[in-house]
Amino acid sequence: MKRIKICRRRVNRSLGGTILLFLVMLVFALFTATPLILSISNSFKPLDELWLFPPKLIPINPTGKNYSDMMTIMSNSWVPFLRYLFNTVFITVAGTFGHVILASMCAFPLAKKKFPGRDVIFNIIVLALMFNATVTAIPNYIIMAELKWINTYLALIVPSFATPLGLYLMKQFMEQIPDSLLEAARIDGAGQWRIFWRIAMPNVKAAWLTLTLLQVQNLWNMGASNFIFNEELKTLSYALGQILAGGIARAGVGAAVTVIMMLVPITIFITTQSSIIETMSTSGMKE
Repeated sequence: MKRIKICRRRVNRSLGGTILLFLVMLVFALFTATPLILSISNSFKPLDELWLFPPKLIPINPTGKNYSDMMTIMSNSWVPFLRYLFNTVFITVAGTFGHVILASMCAFPLAKKKFPGRDVIFNIIVLALMFNATVTAIPNYIIMAELKWINTYLALIVPSFATPLGLYLMKQFMEQIPDSLLEAARIDGAGQWRIFWRIAMPNVKAAWLTLTLLQVQNLWNMGASNFIFNEELKTLSYALGQILAGGIARAGVGAAVTVIMMLVPITIFITTQSSIIETMSTSGMKE
């Protein structure tokens, strides 16, 4: 039996070059992580340590008083803390789920079906990426008022379905699915819905996980809204933002608030980071 010899190519880099590359990457990693570490550290500092210069990375006298004060302030609010939390979780989950599903369903025919006006629709989507939400604030308010959605969850959830970035990202990623794979499924008798759910969506898992992270970050950090006036419908970010308005006396509590608002986006990013990196490297943004 003939033996196959496996040739392994050595990296054309010296040991010194490897060490230098590692040190450079370590410096950049520390530079990137320092704001996050400092935010967490500040939340455990007493008020007098927050104003030391230069700031200390590690608290001298660590305390959890900032978090207990935050809970005390929220418990004294006439709207319960859990109500704010429920509003934020409900809006985030509903808005993210709806956006991912609708963006994927719209992206699939744009990427894999040829029909009149397809290029025009895609160009409109790209054009919509250039506009800030402030530009369409007045038309959006008029539409919400006509639909009688002012002061309801729908005013915050439904607009999140139509974010153009999600549709653009999913369309570009779905273009990479081989047409032969879809054609083989059709030959085997699969319908459009089955092809979409069983073939297209699993193949673009990295894209919709990235989209989930982006949408959760936007909705979780949503503060005051022009569409919501009822205090019982406002979000946790808005309620915690009112604590920050207390000035210097609540600087420590403000540091604790910052950490609380970072927890959910950071947790989701850590659990989906491999898919996000894959999306950024193979997102198909070639047009």
